[in-house]
Amino acid sequence: MVRPGDRVTLVFPNNDPAAFMVAFYGCLLAEVVPVPIEVPLTRKDAGSQQIGFLLGSCGVTVALTSDACHKGLPKSPTGEIPQFKGWPKLLWFVTESKHLSKPPRDWFPHIKDANNDTAYIEYKTCKDGSVLGVTVTRIALLTHCQALTQACGYTEAETIVNVLDFKKDVGLWHGILTSVMNMMHVISIPYSLMKVNPLSWIQKVCQYKAKVACVKSRDMHWALVAHRDQRDINLSSLRMLIVADGANPWSISSCDAFLNVFQSKGLRQEVICPCASSPEALTVAIRRPTDDSNQPPGRGVLSMHGLTYGVIRVDSEEKLSVLTVQDVGLVMPGAIMCSVKPDGIPQLCKTDEIGELCVCAIATGTSYYGLSGMTKNTFEVFPMTSSGGPITEYPFIRTGLLGFIGPGGLVFVIGKMDGLMVVSGRRHNADDIVATALAVEPMKFVYRGRIAVFSVSVLHDERIVIVAEQRPDSTEEDSFQWMSRVLQAIDSIHQVGVYCLALVPANTLPKTPLGGIHLSETKQLFLEGSLHPCNVLMCPHTCVTNLPKPRQKQPEIGPASVMVGNLVSGKRIAQASGRDLGQIEDNDQARKFLFLSEVLQWRAQTTPDHVLYTLLNCRGTIANSLTCVQLHKRAEKIAVMLMERGHLQDGDHVALVYPPGIDLIAAFYGCLYAGCVPITVRPPHPQNIATTLPTVKMIVEVSRSACLMTTQLICKLLRSREAAAAVDIRTWPPVLDTDDLPKKRPAQIYKPSNPETLAYLDFSVSTTGMLAGVKMSHAATSAFCRSIKLQCELYPSREVAICLDPYCGLGFVLWCLCSVYSGHQSILIPPSELETNPALWLLAVSQYKVRDTFCSYSVMELCTKGLGSQTESLKARGLDLSRVRTCVVVAEERPRIALTQSFSKLFKDLGLHPRAVSTSLGCRVNLAICLQGTSGPDPTTVYVDMRALRHDRSEPPFSFSLIHTINRVSSKKTTYSTPHGPWKPLQ
Repeated sequence: MVRPGDRVTLVFPNNDPAAFMVAFYGCLLAEVVPVPIEVPLTRKDAGSQQIGFLLGSCGVTVALTSDACHKGLPKSPTGEIPQFKGWPKLLWFVTESKHLSKPPRDWFPHIKDANNDTAYIEYKTCKDGSVLGVTVTRIALLTHCQALTQACGYTEAETIVNVLDFKKDVGLWHGILTSVMNMMHVISIPYSLMKVNPLSWIQKVCQYKAKVACVKSRDMHWALVAHRDQRDINLSSLRMLIVADGANPWSISSCDAFLNVFQSKGLRQEVICPCASSPEALTVAIRRPTDDSNQPPGRGVLSMHGLTYGVIRVDSEEKLSVLTVQDVGLVMPGAIMCSVKPDGIPQLCKTDEIGELCVCAIATGTSYYGLSGMTKNTFEVFPMTSSGGPITEYPFIRTGLLGFIGPGGLVFVIGKMDGLMVVSGRRHNADDIVATALAVEPMKFVYRGRIAVFSVSVLHDERIVIVAEQRPDSTEEDSFQWMSRVLQAIDSIHQVGVYCLALVPANTLPKTPLGGIHLSETKQLFLEGSLHPCNVLMCPHTCVTNLPKPRQKQPEIGPASVMVGNLVSGKRIAQASGRDLGQIEDNDQARKFLFLSEVLQWRAQTTPDHVLYTLLNCRGTIANSLTCVQLHKRAEKIAVMLMERGHLQDGDHVALVYPPGIDLIAAFYGCLYAGCVPITVRPPHPQNIATTLPTVKMIVEVSRSACLMTTQLICKLLRSREAAAAVDIRTWPPVLDTDDLPKKRPAQIYKPSNPETLAYLDFSVSTTGMLAGVKMSHAATSAFCRSIKLQCELYPSREVAICLDPYCGLGFVLWCLCSVYSGHQSILIPPSELETNPALWLLAVSQYKVRDTFCSYSVMELCTKGLGSQTESLKARGLDLSRVRTCVVVAEERPRIALTQSFSKLFKDLGLHPRAVSTSLGCRVNLAICLQGTSGPDPTTVYVDMRALRHDRSEPPFSFSLIHTINRVSSKKTTYSTPHGPWKPLQ
């Protein structure tokens, strides 16, 4: 039935190495070629069809398996094993002795010399999901075992603990082949046991005093997590700890952490031996065990930005945008290695270039079975010199590893060809992107080993997609914040945008037989739209930078012709205007002044004791307040400090790093009095300095601030040890503490020479991590405040409750500017106080009988979730919202209708009228396009066709809802135009 040279597949589970070893060596003795594969669990396993294609191309008709595995295979109703999708028809044989007949006494196996006949075929999964078979000859198998024996110093009767898959790669070479050659004792730890007891391999090393252990960095990581439960650990017997995925640059963190913890348990630094391997070249390089404990391993700190261009640039380890790599030892005995450019002709790389490592040796694979074209491109490579001639007459083999050869012949690997993504001409490695995502507190929101990174082609370029499995206990808000931080981290570290970040429910991504994510199947589901994510954050505007140019304007029909035609035919053009500022309310006294600083001086003279700002604490009591004259005098003192201590001049930029409160307002007007340009910056979070402080530093640097003003507490935080670990604190501009102000007044208050000069800079960081700054002139600032005053009917007798972050956009204008211009009293409620007292905002609105209030979506969501079950108790405490005329949600996004409706419904029993709740509309370049006024229409819900929206139309069927809650701000003129092609108004 089976003749010498025929291919036979071996289907054995990972917990039965003995049965696999017997079958493998039985095939070698019978001169049959074994093709080990994973056990198919179902008929629709991820990648199963490609495995079947490999078996079919190899002409496999017989499968060897164990009795237990045979019983666990899926069966048809008749008890037969069905034919798996894409598989050839197989005849299954069980290899247990009870199912086999004894050979004759005079039978002896034919011991064949090592030659170029195929010994076995190892399968390899490519980037696109296809499965190839790498053929390894008998001479290559024997030479590889001899090279490993020499490199690792294996001796007879040594004990080796193997945690790896023994059917392929490093686990097969060390645990099955080389161990038999040297008559070593092998202890195999199945993956199923590792999931239950991550310390099992360390326990066996201690129990058997093993000399060698073969692990992956993940096994070291989980051992670190579980080691507290184990006592009496002694790893002094280990002379070699082989890290099979040492070629992954991010394995260095697991190696270092493992050494730090277990060095006190007898583990020596020189024992850790990372190696690099590939199915085509077998073992490429391995760090040799040494007796010299004083010789540190080789490592380098490389610029991530330089690596994207394929060059080596040594950088500082303090930076986040660096990659620390460790050496994987020397080239294998009897092998020659070089580095060639990964694209085009295999030309030798220069010493400072990253290339694909190529090996010339006997101990390598020889071909892809049945694929002569691909074999020639991979196994028959002749590296060329710069002059165009080959460096040798012998062919080299591509390893699929990207790296370089460092000093002393040490090999460094920085990634794999299969993980390479070329975006806008720059190379990014999927493992690097995964590592950056995992660095952003992954354990709280997603599963550590369940993240897939790949690229898809959009508009003639590759775009990065990240897919991860979300933990069931993670809320939508938490996940969205995590996704935003991930995008920001990837943008700042790798300087590349992410096209899509999707979170899917747990255990829904296709798995490989060993439990990892099947990358190509995941990518296919994404392209088909079958991922069914629970949270998606798409950012095409940050990564699609090669949009085609707008279509040229056609000479026969221009924009003016379209407008005239529509007017003649009586069609409504999509254009709207607010009320004209010049024709309304001529008795507005503040209108006489061109600058806000003049308005404040006028109010300090005419109504000095009028309260402009009241700040509440978490208990609802007044923490601080400011009258007109108090704000004026405090701004004067800050102006003196800027001029005398800061030595600033007109037009210098000043960063204001304050928590939400009165200090921020006083510092802003102090800058105006001194002629400086203020920039409000959100302060770093004391419990999360590593993530929040770099954003502060980025805004300060981009805005070119000559000085930084803050409180004494934040000043200490900026110079703390935690801050020094996150940023370079030596490069801060001069920091001024405003808790101790001078007593004297300025000789003269600065007055701008021109209303068009710069008043302040409005900086914000988008959800994608993109920093954007908007210049606001004095004229625009005054006109903006006047528009809001007229739209919301703000007067000195009015009180407005504000629960917003006061650092950018409309939130900053309402918090700092509007009260000074309009004269109304602003009741300020920092959103952070609601974390302690969720009812603070609504209790303040009720207590002060406020008719108008502004909040954010996060505040509204916090009240909806935190007070959902407390409405009766709040009603008993006297909470009354019946006086609220407008409750405006300030945002730069589409209205969250479900949230606003839930909020209105929840607090309806407390007197809140449904028409009171509305939303504003703004963007980065126009902070308030539309805002619900006191005389606006009732909110109405309209429905537009989702399919028609893709064609820039709104039609009723197949619709989703939008809420109409906004009127145009006074003096605003809005025209809606098509997003592509020549401008034309929509119908």
